[in-house]
Parts: sequence; C-alpha cells; structure tokens
Amino acid sequence: MPEKFISMSINNIQVGVVGGAGYTGGELLRLLVNHPHVEINFVYSSTRAGQPISNTHPDLIGILDSPFSGELNAEIDVLFLCMGHGNSSTFLHEHTVNDNTKIIDLSNDFRLTADRDFMGRSFVYGLTEVNINQIKSAQAIANPGCFATAIQLALVPLAAAGKLQNEVHVNAITGSTGAGAVPSATSHFSWRNNNISYYKPFTHQHLGEIGETLAQAQGSASTLRFLPIRGNFTRGIFATAYTSFEGSLDDAYAIYESFYNDSPFTTVSKNELALKQVVNTNRCLVHLHKHEGQLLITSIIDNLLKGASGQAIENMNLMFGLEQSTGLNLKSATF
Repeated sequence: MPEKFISMSINNIQVGVVGGAGYTGGELLRLLVNHPHVEINFVYSSTRAGQPISNTHPDLIGILDSPFSGELNAEIDVLFLCMGHGNSSTFLHEHTVNDNTKIIDLSNDFRLTADRDFMGRSFVYGLTEVNINQIKSAQAIANPGCFATAIQLALVPLAAAGKLQNEVHVNAITGSTGAGAVPSATSHFSWRNNNISYYKPFTHQHLGEIGETLAQAQGSASTLRFLPIRGNFTRGIFATAYTSFEGSLDDAYAIYESFYNDSPFTTVSKNELALKQVVNTNRCLVHLHKHEGQLLITSIIDNLLKGASGQAIENMNLMFGLEQSTGLNLKSATF
C-alpha cells in the first residue's frame, strides 16, 4: 500500500472507496483527505487501477497522488460505495466484505424499505435530520438521493406536525453534475449551456424514498407532484414546494425552527434564498412564504455535498461516535 496511505495514526478510521472516479467519488475523496480522523486505505477502480488518483481529479495533485487500487483490502472500518444505481448490489454479490466493516452506499439500491435487508445486512436510510438515532447504531447506510434530500428537508417538518394533508406540488432544478461525470446527450456543455428542460415529469426515481420518509413522519402517505428540471449550471439544487396550510406564516416558521433546532446543517431563514449560499457546503437552507392559503417552501443544497458525499460523511461521523459536523465546516463561495 502506498506510503501516503499508511502514515497516519492507527486510531484513524480506515476507509475504502469503491467508485472514486466520478463526481460523487471525487467530492468524497476531497472531504476524506481533510477529515481529521480518517485514513484512506484504498480507492478501488476496475478500469483505472495503477493510475494516479490525481490524474482523474487534478485538483488533488500533490494531495492524493497515490494510485487507484485493483483490489479490496478487507481490513477496513468502513466502505463507501460510489457507483451507479443498480451496481452496488451486484458489487456486494461479487466481492467479500467483512461482517464488521460498515457500508455507506450512495446509490439507490437500498433506499426503499423493501430493499434494505440484503445479504445479512440491514441498511438504515441515512437522512440525518430524521433518522439520527438509528444511524448511530447502524452497520450499513443507504445514503439519500440529492433531489430526495432537498425535497424531504423542505417537507418533513410539516409531515411530522401532521400538517401535510393536501397535495404537494414540487419544482426543483439541478446542476449538470447530478447527471454524472460521463457526458450524455443532455449533460454535455454545448447542450446544457444557455438551456433548460424538464425530465421524468411526475415519475422521478427519488419519489419512492421521499414518500416513505413523509409517511413515516406523518403516519399517512402524501401525494407529491414533482417536476425535476435540468439547469444550465454545474452544481446545486433549488427546490420549491407548495401546499395548503391553514396556519399563519409565523405558525409555519415555529414548526420548522423547532424541528431543525438541533440540526447542524439545516437552517431556517426568513430571508429569500439564492443557490450560491450553499454551493460548496454541506448545508441546507429553508425559507417559507405564505400566499392565499398556500405555504411555499424553498430549500437549497449542493447536490454533490449535502445531496451526496457530504451527507455520507455525516453518516460516517455518527456511526463512529464523532461530532456530526467533523470535517464538514465548509463555507460557500458566494461571489
């Protein structure tokens, strides 16, 4: 194993990463190399083994120049799976992972209740604002999706208060990094630049996990009409949701402020929001507006951090008894 990976304290959390070549994996590595209690044991790639990690992620030159590994090391504390949807379950079928190694999966393979028991492991849904106690004792985590995170954090306080009784309309726009590192017909620069479009109207794959969380919080299902939109920017999600609400705006703020009182990364703001406030951070900001009986909830996150890798680090911190915010106190670049 390269010297750079073995020079840290033996007390550090030994981490393995599978799928470190993509946007999500790259963001995870950028967080892990600066985490005070982590040692990166290996970064696995079946196609880039032997190549310097910094060739794939040039911003890590001089920081993480060690090569991708073509083998797994069983002696690790936690394994992050950063692969495409449907690939994590296949990978775990084909590779042996020690029973005492914790797993944090960033795909959608284990997010739904019906999929959470897999090969002797029970995956806990890793939305830290909702399932913090279960996460602390978990051996395996299903990290939430990016749209799912933004929308759930917008709506779950209402559900927990029993106030999500009517149909909810959601419109959310996401940056191009949400589509992955390999260009597609709708993600490459010449198509995405100066352009906007919707996709998967009312059928997006994150609706299942959103619905389960809201039903868990309220005790009954809610009807969501979700329109996802491709934005012509790189990263971030700007989500708006509206639904009928009988109380006043002050009543709504009281619900949200109470719910997020102890959450280190979700903040309720009485000022209107702009996406740059959260880009490059692990934060979610929530704003409320009331008009003619409708409550408008706006939530904003960085899709690669709070919507993926940053939230995965939150989960790791909680699983290993660390402060939830360890290694995640990142400031936005607002200019």
